[in-house]
Amino acid sequence: MINPMTMTKFQPVHIVGGGLAGSEAAWQLAKAGLPVILHEMRPQRETAAHKTDGYAELVCSNSFRSDDATSNAVGLLHAEMRRLGSLIMRCADAHQVPAGGALAVDRDGFSAAVTQALAAEPLITLERGEVAVPPSDWDNVIIATGPLTSPDLAAAIAQRTGETQLAFFDAIAPIVHRESIDMEKAWFQSRYDKAGPGGSGADYINCPMDRDQYYAFIDALMTGDKTSFKEWEANTPYFNGCLPIEVMAERGPETLRHGPMKPMGLTNPRSPDVKSYAVVQLRQDNKLGTLFNMVGFQTKLKHGEQVRIFRTIPGLENAEFARLGGLHRNTFLNSPKLLDETLRLKANPAWRFAGQITGCEGYVESAAVGLMAARFAAAERRGETLSAPPPTTAHGALLAHITGGHIETIDAGSSSFQPMNINFGLFPPITEAVEYDRNGRKYGRGSAKNVARKGALSARALADLDAWMDGAKADAAE
Repeated sequence: MINPMTMTKFQPVHIVGGGLAGSEAAWQLAKAGLPVILHEMRPQRETAAHKTDGYAELVCSNSFRSDDATSNAVGLLHAEMRRLGSLIMRCADAHQVPAGGALAVDRDGFSAAVTQALAAEPLITLERGEVAVPPSDWDNVIIATGPLTSPDLAAAIAQRTGETQLAFFDAIAPIVHRESIDMEKAWFQSRYDKAGPGGSGADYINCPMDRDQYYAFIDALMTGDKTSFKEWEANTPYFNGCLPIEVMAERGPETLRHGPMKPMGLTNPRSPDVKSYAVVQLRQDNKLGTLFNMVGFQTKLKHGEQVRIFRTIPGLENAEFARLGGLHRNTFLNSPKLLDETLRLKANPAWRFAGQITGCEGYVESAAVGLMAARFAAAERRGETLSAPPPTTAHGALLAHITGGHIETIDAGSSSFQPMNINFGLFPPITEAVEYDRNGRKYGRGSAKNVARKGALSARALADLDAWMDGAKADAAE
Protein backbone atom coordinates (compact mmCIF):
# COMPACT_ATOMS: atom_id res chain seq x y z
CA MET A 1 0.00 0.00 0.00
CA ILE A 2 1.36 3.42 -0.95
CA ASN A 3 1.90 5.84 1.92
CA PRO A 4 0.60 9.26 0.77
CA MET A 5 3.30 10.96 2.80
CA THR A 6 5.96 9.48 0.54
CA MET A 7 4.29 11.18 -2.41
CA THR A 8 5.04 14.71 -1.19
CA LYS A 9 8.36 16.50 -0.91
CA PHE A 10 7.36 18.11 2.37
CA GLN A 11 8.15 16.86 5.85
CA PRO A 12 5.08 16.42 8.05
CA VAL A 13 3.78 19.10 10.37
CA HIS A 14 3.24 17.71 13.86
CA ILE A 15 0.13 18.71 15.81
CA VAL A 16 -0.10 17.94 19.52
CA GLY A 17 -3.70 17.70 20.73
CA GLY A 18 -6.82 16.32 19.07
CA GLY A 19 -9.39 18.81 20.34
CA LEU A 20 -11.26 21.30 18.18
CA ALA A 21 -8.18 23.43 17.43
CA GLY A 22 -5.90 20.48 16.65
CA SER A 23 -8.52 18.72 14.54
CA GLU A 24 -9.22 21.87 12.52
CA ALA A 25 -5.49 22.53 12.08
CA ALA A 26 -4.87 19.00 10.80
CA TRP A 27 -7.70 19.31 8.28
CA GLN A 28 -6.53 22.69 6.98
CA LEU A 29 -2.95 21.47 6.51
CA ALA A 30 -4.09 18.35 4.68
CA LYS A 31 -6.32 20.38 2.39
CA ALA A 32 -3.28 22.52 1.62
CA GLY A 33 -1.54 19.34 0.40
CA LEU A 34 0.78 18.93 3.39
CA PRO A 35 1.31 15.76 5.43
CA VAL A 36 0.27 15.91 9.09
CA ILE A 37 0.85 13.76 12.14
CA LEU A 38 -1.84 14.45 14.74
CA HIS A 39 -0.86 13.33 18.24
CA GLU A 40 -3.56 12.73 20.87
CA MET A 41 -2.69 11.31 24.30
CA ARG A 42 -6.16 9.90 25.03
CA PRO A 43 -6.92 7.11 25.86
CA GLN A 44 -3.38 6.27 26.96
CA ARG A 45 -3.51 9.25 29.28
CA GLU A 46 -6.87 10.67 30.35
CA THR A 47 -7.83 14.18 31.45
CA ALA A 48 -10.06 15.35 34.27
CA ALA A 49 -12.87 16.35 31.89
CA HIS A 50 -12.88 14.11 28.79
CA LYS A 51 -15.06 11.01 28.73
CA THR A 52 -14.17 9.45 25.33
CA ASP A 53 -11.18 9.03 23.04
CA GLY A 54 -12.89 10.85 20.17
CA TYR A 55 -11.39 13.84 18.40
CA ALA A 56 -13.01 17.25 19.01
CA GLU A 57 -14.91 15.95 22.04
CA LEU A 58 -17.11 18.64 23.61
CA VAL A 59 -16.51 18.55 27.36
CA CYS A 60 -18.73 21.45 28.43
CA SER A 61 -21.77 22.83 26.60
CA ASN A 62 -22.94 21.41 23.27
CA SER A 63 -23.64 24.93 21.96
CA PHE A 64 -21.55 26.83 19.43
CA ARG A 65 -23.61 29.86 20.50
CA SER A 66 -25.35 32.28 18.14
CA ASP A 67 -25.44 31.52 14.42
CA ASP A 68 -26.56 35.05 13.54
CA ALA A 69 -23.88 36.35 11.18
CA THR A 70 -25.47 39.79 10.91
CA SER A 71 -25.60 41.05 14.46
CA ASN A 72 -23.56 38.60 16.57
CA ALA A 73 -19.77 38.30 16.52
CA VAL A 74 -19.67 34.53 17.07
CA GLY A 75 -22.24 34.03 14.30
CA LEU A 76 -19.96 36.10 12.08
CA LEU A 77 -17.05 33.85 13.05
CA HIS A 78 -19.19 30.85 12.03
CA ALA A 79 -19.76 32.43 8.61
CA GLU A 80 -16.08 33.19 8.10
CA MET A 81 -15.05 29.66 9.05
CA ARG A 82 -17.52 28.17 6.61
CA ARG A 83 -15.98 30.30 3.84
CA LEU A 84 -12.54 29.05 4.87
CA GLY A 85 -13.54 25.38 4.57
CA SER A 86 -13.72 24.58 8.27
CA LEU A 87 -14.13 20.91 9.17
CA ILE A 88 -15.48 21.83 12.60
CA MET A 89 -18.26 23.95 11.11
CA ARG A 90 -19.07 21.35 8.46
CA CYS A 91 -19.55 18.68 11.12
CA ALA A 92 -21.45 21.06 13.42
CA ASP A 93 -23.89 21.94 10.65
CA ALA A 94 -24.40 18.26 9.86
CA HIS A 95 -25.17 17.36 13.48
CA GLN A 96 -27.13 20.36 14.74
CA VAL A 97 -29.97 20.03 17.22
CA PRO A 98 -32.72 22.62 17.97
CA ALA A 99 -31.44 25.50 20.10
CA GLY A 100 -33.38 28.66 19.30
CA GLY A 101 -31.03 31.21 17.73
CA ALA A 102 -27.94 29.17 18.58
CA LEU A 103 -26.07 26.43 16.73
CA ALA A 104 -26.00 23.43 19.08
CA VAL A 105 -24.90 19.93 18.17
CA ASP A 106 -25.38 16.30 19.08
CA ARG A 107 -22.04 16.01 20.85
CA ASP A 108 -21.45 12.32 20.12
CA GLY A 109 -22.44 12.58 16.46
CA PHE A 110 -20.31 15.69 16.02
CA SER A 111 -17.16 14.14 17.52
CA ALA A 112 -17.68 10.92 15.55
CA ALA A 113 -17.96 12.89 12.29
CA VAL A 114 -14.74 14.81 12.98
CA THR A 115 -12.93 11.61 13.93
CA GLN A 116 -14.12 9.82 10.79
CA ALA A 117 -13.09 12.69 8.52
CA LEU A 118 -9.60 12.86 10.00
CA ALA A 119 -9.12 9.08 9.81
CA ALA A 120 -10.23 9.01 6.16
CA GLU A 121 -7.86 11.78 5.03
CA PRO A 122 -4.74 10.16 3.44
CA LEU A 123 -2.39 13.00 4.41
CA ILE A 124 -3.30 12.79 8.11
CA THR A 125 -1.68 10.19 10.36
CA LEU A 126 -3.30 9.73 13.76
CA GLU A 127 -0.94 8.76 16.55
CA ARG A 128 -2.03 7.98 20.11
CA GLY A 129 0.21 8.70 23.07
CA GLU A 130 1.44 11.64 25.11
CA VAL A 131 4.00 14.07 23.72
CA ALA A 132 5.76 15.29 26.86
CA VAL A 133 8.25 17.41 24.91
CA PRO A 134 8.24 17.83 21.10
CA PRO A 135 11.55 16.39 19.81
CA SER A 136 14.13 18.85 18.53
CA ASP A 137 13.90 17.45 14.97
CA TRP A 138 10.23 18.49 14.71
CA ASP A 139 10.78 21.75 12.89
CA ASN A 140 7.11 22.72 12.46
CA VAL A 141 4.87 21.96 15.43
CA ILE A 142 1.41 23.19 16.44
CA ILE A 143 0.67 22.73 20.12
CA ALA A 144 -3.11 22.64 20.55
CA THR A 145 -3.40 20.86 23.87
CA GLY A 146 -6.05 23.21 25.16
CA PRO A 147 -6.76 24.15 28.76
CA LEU A 148 -6.02 20.59 29.93
CA THR A 149 -2.40 20.46 28.82
CA SER A 150 -0.59 17.56 30.48
CA PRO A 151 1.68 18.52 33.40
CA ASP A 152 4.85 17.35 31.63
CA LEU A 153 4.17 19.37 28.48
CA ALA A 154 3.08 22.39 30.54
CA ALA A 155 6.37 22.21 32.42
CA ALA A 156 8.29 22.02 29.13
CA ILE A 157 6.45 25.09 27.82
CA ALA A 158 7.14 26.97 31.04
CA GLN A 159 10.82 26.08 30.78
CA ARG A 160 11.02 27.34 27.19
CA THR A 161 9.13 30.56 27.89
CA GLY A 162 10.49 31.42 31.30
CA GLU A 163 6.91 32.38 32.18
CA THR A 164 4.72 31.12 34.98
CA GLN A 165 1.62 29.64 33.41
CA LEU A 166 -1.58 31.50 34.07
CA ALA A 167 -4.47 29.31 35.22
CA PHE A 168 -8.18 29.48 35.95
CA PHE A 169 -11.01 27.08 36.72
CA ASP A 170 -13.65 26.10 34.19
CA ALA A 171 -16.84 24.39 35.30
CA ILE A 172 -19.20 22.13 33.35
CA ALA A 173 -22.99 22.03 33.64
CA PRO A 174 -25.20 19.03 34.49
CA ILE A 175 -27.17 17.11 31.83
CA VAL A 176 -30.70 15.87 32.62
CA HIS A 177 -32.71 13.03 31.08
CA ARG A 178 -35.62 14.63 29.21
CA GLU A 179 -38.17 12.05 30.38
CA SER A 180 -37.49 12.90 34.03
CA ILE A 181 -38.53 16.57 33.62
CA ASP A 182 -42.06 17.38 34.78
CA MET A 183 -43.65 19.11 31.77
CA GLU A 184 -46.77 19.84 33.84
CA LYS A 185 -44.65 22.57 35.43
CA ALA A 186 -42.09 23.33 32.71
CA TRP A 187 -42.73 24.46 29.13
CA PHE A 188 -40.96 24.78 25.79
CA GLN A 189 -40.05 28.27 24.56
CA SER A 190 -37.03 30.10 23.18
CA ARG A 191 -36.40 33.54 24.62
CA TYR A 192 -38.61 36.01 22.74
CA ASP A 193 -39.73 32.99 20.64
CA LYS A 194 -36.59 33.33 18.53
CA ALA A 195 -35.99 30.52 16.04
CA GLY A 196 -32.53 29.59 14.83
CA PRO A 197 -30.75 26.91 12.79
CA GLY A 198 -32.71 23.69 13.19
CA GLY A 199 -35.01 25.38 15.70
CA SER A 200 -38.67 26.26 15.95
CA GLY A 201 -38.72 29.14 18.42
CA ALA A 202 -39.72 26.75 21.21
CA ASP A 203 -36.45 24.96 21.78
CA TYR A 204 -35.64 25.39 25.48
CA ILE A 205 -37.34 23.76 28.45
CA ASN A 206 -38.17 26.48 30.98
CA CYS A 207 -38.62 25.90 34.71
CA PRO A 208 -40.22 28.87 36.51
CA MET A 209 -39.58 30.11 40.03
CA ASP A 210 -41.49 32.56 42.18
CA ARG A 211 -39.70 34.92 44.52
CA ASP A 212 -39.69 32.61 47.55
CA GLN A 213 -38.49 29.63 45.51
CA TYR A 214 -35.71 31.72 43.99
CA TYR A 215 -34.37 32.97 47.31
CA ALA A 216 -34.55 29.51 48.85
CA PHE A 217 -32.54 28.27 45.88
CA ILE A 218 -29.94 31.03 46.33
CA ASP A 219 -29.59 30.15 50.02
CA ALA A 220 -29.05 26.49 49.11
CA LEU A 221 -26.37 27.41 46.59
CA MET A 222 -24.54 29.56 49.10
CA THR A 223 -24.56 26.94 51.86
CA GLY A 224 -24.14 23.79 49.74
CA ASP A 225 -21.04 21.64 50.12
CA LYS A 226 -18.55 22.50 47.38
CA THR A 227 -15.39 21.06 45.89
CA SER A 228 -12.32 22.05 47.88
CA PHE A 229 -9.26 23.45 46.15
CA LYS A 230 -5.76 22.26 46.83
CA GLU A 231 -3.50 24.80 48.48
CA TRP A 232 -1.61 25.58 45.28
CA GLU A 233 -4.90 26.15 43.42
CA ALA A 234 -6.51 28.48 45.94
CA ASN A 235 -5.77 31.76 44.16
CA THR A 236 -6.52 30.60 40.61
CA PRO A 237 -8.99 33.03 38.95
CA TYR A 238 -12.12 31.98 37.09
CA PHE A 239 -12.88 32.98 33.50
CA ASN A 240 -15.87 35.32 33.67
CA GLY A 241 -17.60 33.65 30.72
CA CYS A 242 -17.90 30.31 32.53
CA LEU A 243 -18.33 31.11 36.21
CA PRO A 244 -19.73 28.44 38.52
CA ILE A 245 -23.29 29.33 39.45
CA GLU A 246 -22.37 29.56 43.13
CA VAL A 247 -19.67 32.13 42.40
CA MET A 248 -22.22 34.24 40.53
CA ALA A 249 -24.64 33.92 43.46
CA GLU A 250 -21.93 35.15 45.84
CA ARG A 251 -21.82 38.44 43.91
CA GLY A 252 -25.32 39.30 45.10
CA PRO A 253 -28.69 37.58 45.50
CA GLU A 254 -30.13 39.18 42.34
CA THR A 255 -27.14 38.33 40.11
CA LEU A 256 -28.58 35.10 38.71
CA ARG A 257 -31.89 36.80 37.85
CA HIS A 258 -29.91 39.03 35.50
CA GLY A 259 -27.78 36.17 34.18
CA PRO A 260 -28.58 32.52 33.39
CA MET A 261 -31.89 32.64 35.30
CA LYS A 262 -33.30 35.83 33.82
CA PRO A 263 -37.06 35.64 33.12
CA MET A 264 -37.16 38.21 30.31
CA GLY A 265 -38.67 37.11 27.01
CA LEU A 266 -40.37 34.06 28.55
CA THR A 267 -44.06 33.57 29.34
CA ASN A 268 -45.47 30.61 31.24
CA PRO A 269 -48.48 29.47 29.14
CA ARG A 270 -50.22 28.12 32.25
CA SER A 271 -50.22 31.54 33.93
CA PRO A 272 -49.48 34.13 31.22
CA ASP A 273 -50.50 37.02 33.46
CA VAL A 274 -48.07 36.07 36.22
CA LYS A 275 -44.44 36.97 35.57
CA SER A 276 -41.92 34.38 36.74
CA TYR A 277 -39.40 35.81 39.19
CA ALA A 278 -36.65 33.63 37.67
CA VAL A 279 -36.44 30.87 35.04
CA VAL A 280 -34.05 27.95 34.69
CA GLN A 281 -33.51 26.97 31.04
CA LEU A 282 -32.44 23.58 29.68
CA ARG A 283 -31.17 23.13 26.12
CA GLN A 284 -31.30 19.98 24.00
CA ASP A 285 -27.98 18.15 24.19
CA ASN A 286 -28.33 15.27 21.72
CA LYS A 287 -30.03 14.67 18.39
CA LEU A 288 -32.56 12.27 19.86
CA GLY A 289 -33.77 14.94 22.25
CA THR A 290 -33.39 12.62 25.22
CA LEU A 291 -30.81 14.75 27.05
CA PHE A 292 -30.99 18.42 28.06
CA ASN A 293 -28.26 20.47 29.73
CA MET A 294 -28.88 23.13 32.35
CA VAL A 295 -27.89 26.40 30.66
CA GLY A 296 -25.37 28.44 32.64
CA PHE A 297 -25.34 25.97 35.54
CA GLN A 298 -21.62 25.30 35.64
CA THR A 299 -20.95 24.26 39.21
CA LYS A 300 -18.40 23.26 41.81
CA LEU A 301 -21.05 21.76 44.11
CA LYS A 302 -20.31 18.21 45.15
CA HIS A 303 -22.36 15.63 43.27
CA GLY A 304 -24.71 14.78 46.14
CA GLU A 305 -25.41 18.48 46.70
CA GLN A 306 -26.14 19.02 43.03
CA VAL A 307 -28.84 16.35 43.07
CA ARG A 308 -30.36 17.70 46.27
CA ILE A 309 -30.34 21.39 45.33
CA PHE A 310 -31.20 21.15 41.64
CA ARG A 311 -34.20 18.95 42.44
CA THR A 312 -35.71 21.91 44.31
CA ILE A 313 -36.20 23.62 40.92
CA PRO A 314 -39.87 23.37 39.81
CA GLY A 315 -40.09 20.69 37.12
CA LEU A 316 -36.84 19.00 38.19
CA GLU A 317 -38.08 17.44 41.42
CA ASN A 318 -37.54 13.95 39.97
CA ALA A 319 -34.70 14.82 37.61
CA GLU A 320 -32.34 12.03 36.61
CA PHE A 321 -28.89 13.25 35.70
CA ALA A 322 -26.94 11.76 32.79
CA ARG A 323 -23.94 13.82 33.90
CA LEU A 324 -23.41 15.99 36.94
CA GLY A 325 -21.40 19.17 36.88
CA GLY A 326 -17.71 19.28 37.56
CA LEU A 327 -14.64 21.48 37.73
CA HIS A 328 -11.29 21.38 36.00
CA ARG A 329 -8.16 23.49 35.92
CA ASN A 330 -7.28 25.41 32.77
CA THR A 331 -3.97 26.89 31.65
CA PHE A 332 -3.19 29.51 29.03
CA LEU A 333 -0.18 31.44 27.79
CA ASN A 334 0.71 35.06 28.30
CA SER A 335 0.32 35.19 24.52
CA PRO A 336 0.79 38.89 23.71
CA LYS A 337 4.25 38.68 25.20
CA LEU A 338 5.20 35.14 24.19
CA LEU A 339 3.79 34.66 20.66
CA ASP A 340 4.53 36.43 17.40
CA GLU A 341 1.90 37.56 14.90
CA THR A 342 1.75 34.06 13.34
CA LEU A 343 1.27 32.33 16.72
CA ARG A 344 4.88 31.09 16.92
CA LEU A 345 6.63 30.97 20.27
CA LYS A 346 9.23 33.73 20.16
CA ALA A 347 11.60 31.72 22.32
CA ASN A 348 11.33 28.71 19.97
CA PRO A 349 9.83 29.51 16.52
CA ALA A 350 9.50 25.80 15.67
CA TRP A 351 6.57 25.73 18.10
CA ARG A 352 3.29 27.35 17.15
CA PHE A 353 0.26 27.42 19.46
CA ALA A 354 -3.47 27.15 18.78
CA GLY A 355 -6.75 26.91 20.65
CA GLN A 356 -7.61 27.80 24.23
CA ILE A 357 -4.03 27.61 25.43
CA THR A 358 -3.42 30.84 23.49
CA GLY A 359 -6.01 32.76 25.52
CA CYS A 360 -9.09 32.51 23.37
CA GLU A 361 -12.25 31.10 24.93
CA GLY A 362 -14.98 29.00 23.35
CA TYR A 363 -15.30 26.08 20.97
CA VAL A 364 -15.56 28.12 17.78
CA GLU A 365 -12.80 30.52 18.77
CA SER A 366 -10.47 27.60 19.54
CA ALA A 367 -11.14 26.01 16.16
CA ALA A 368 -10.67 29.36 14.41
CA VAL A 369 -7.25 29.83 16.00
CA GLY A 370 -6.37 26.28 14.93
CA LEU A 371 -7.43 27.19 11.41
CA MET A 372 -5.19 30.26 11.39
CA ALA A 373 -2.23 28.42 12.95
CA ALA A 374 -2.47 25.76 10.23
CA ARG A 375 -2.54 28.30 7.42
CA PHE A 376 0.50 30.07 8.84
CA ALA A 377 2.29 26.72 9.27
CA ALA A 378 1.43 25.69 5.70
CA ALA A 379 2.78 28.92 4.26
CA GLU A 380 5.95 28.55 6.30
CA ARG A 381 6.45 24.98 5.15
CA ARG A 382 6.06 26.06 1.51
CA GLY A 383 8.49 28.93 1.94
CA GLU A 384 5.70 31.48 1.44
CA THR A 385 4.52 34.44 3.47
CA LEU A 386 0.90 34.67 4.57
CA SER A 387 -0.37 37.95 5.94
CA ALA A 388 -2.66 37.88 8.95
CA PRO A 389 -6.40 38.21 8.31
CA PRO A 390 -7.43 41.88 8.50
CA PRO A 391 -8.33 42.98 12.05
CA THR A 392 -11.71 44.01 10.65
CA THR A 393 -12.58 40.30 10.29
CA ALA A 394 -13.57 38.04 13.17
CA HIS A 395 -10.46 35.91 12.64
CA GLY A 396 -8.20 38.96 12.52
CA ALA A 397 -9.80 40.57 15.55
CA LEU A 398 -9.35 37.37 17.57
CA LEU A 399 -5.74 37.02 16.43
CA ALA A 400 -5.04 40.65 17.32
CA HIS A 401 -6.37 40.09 20.84
CA ILE A 402 -4.18 37.02 21.31
CA THR A 403 -0.94 38.38 19.86
CA GLY A 404 -1.24 42.11 20.46
CA GLY A 405 -3.44 42.76 23.48
CA HIS A 406 -2.34 44.47 26.70
CA ILE A 407 1.21 45.13 25.51
CA GLU A 408 1.64 48.26 27.63
CA THR A 409 0.43 46.51 30.76
CA ILE A 410 2.69 43.53 30.15
CA ASP A 411 5.72 45.72 29.45
CA ALA A 412 5.00 47.46 32.72
CA GLY A 413 5.45 44.11 34.42
CA SER A 414 1.89 43.17 35.41
CA SER A 415 -0.16 41.21 32.89
CA SER A 416 -3.93 41.62 32.71
CA PHE A 417 -4.27 39.34 29.68
CA GLN A 418 -7.32 37.09 30.07
CA PRO A 419 -9.15 34.56 27.87
CA MET A 420 -11.66 36.20 25.55
CA ASN A 421 -14.62 35.16 23.45
CA ILE A 422 -15.00 36.84 20.07
CA ASN A 423 -17.05 40.02 20.39
CA PHE A 424 -17.55 43.22 18.44
CA GLY A 425 -15.52 45.09 21.02
CA LEU A 426 -12.39 43.50 19.49
CA PHE A 427 -13.15 44.95 16.04
CA PRO A 428 -11.89 48.32 14.77
CA PRO A 429 -14.88 50.68 14.87
CA ILE A 430 -16.75 51.74 11.77
CA THR A 431 -15.37 55.16 10.88
CA GLU A 432 -18.40 56.37 8.97
CA ALA A 433 -21.65 56.90 10.86
CA VAL A 434 -24.32 54.26 10.38
CA GLU A 435 -27.42 56.41 10.04
CA TYR A 436 -29.75 54.71 7.59
CA ASP A 437 -31.34 51.30 7.20
CA ARG A 438 -31.37 49.39 3.91
CA ASN A 439 -34.57 51.18 2.86
CA GLY A 440 -33.07 54.61 3.31
CA ARG A 441 -34.89 55.40 6.55
CA LYS A 442 -32.90 57.24 9.18
CA TYR A 443 -32.36 55.40 12.45
CA GLY A 444 -33.26 56.87 15.77
CA ARG A 445 -31.18 56.37 18.87
CA GLY A 446 -30.74 53.16 20.82
CA SER A 447 -30.96 49.53 19.86
CA ALA A 448 -31.87 49.98 16.20
CA LYS A 449 -28.75 52.00 15.60
CA ASN A 450 -26.68 49.44 17.49
CA VAL A 451 -28.07 46.65 15.31
CA ALA A 452 -27.15 48.71 12.24
CA ARG A 453 -23.61 49.18 13.56
CA LYS A 454 -23.19 45.43 14.10
CA GLY A 455 -24.59 44.77 10.63
CA ALA A 456 -22.08 47.16 9.13
CA LEU A 457 -19.22 45.55 11.06
CA SER A 458 -20.32 42.12 9.81
CA ALA A 459 -20.68 43.22 6.19
CA ARG A 460 -17.24 44.84 6.29
CA ALA A 461 -15.74 41.72 7.86
CA LEU A 462 -17.03 39.33 5.19
CA ALA A 463 -15.97 41.66 2.37
CA ASP A 464 -12.49 42.02 3.86
CA LEU A 465 -12.22 38.27 4.44
CA ASP A 466 -13.07 37.59 0.79
CA ALA A 467 -10.41 40.09 -0.30
CA TRP A 468 -7.85 38.48 2.02
CA MET A 469 -8.67 35.01 0.70
CA ASP A 470 -8.32 36.22 -2.90
CA GLY A 471 -4.99 37.83 -2.06
CA ALA A 472 -3.70 34.68 -0.39
CA LYS A 473 -4.65 32.61 -3.44
CA ALA A 474 -2.89 35.06 -5.77
CA ASP A 475 0.28 35.04 -3.64
CA ALA A 476 0.33 31.23 -3.57
CA ALA A 477 -0.04 31.07 -7.37
CA GLU A 478 3.00 33.29 -8.02
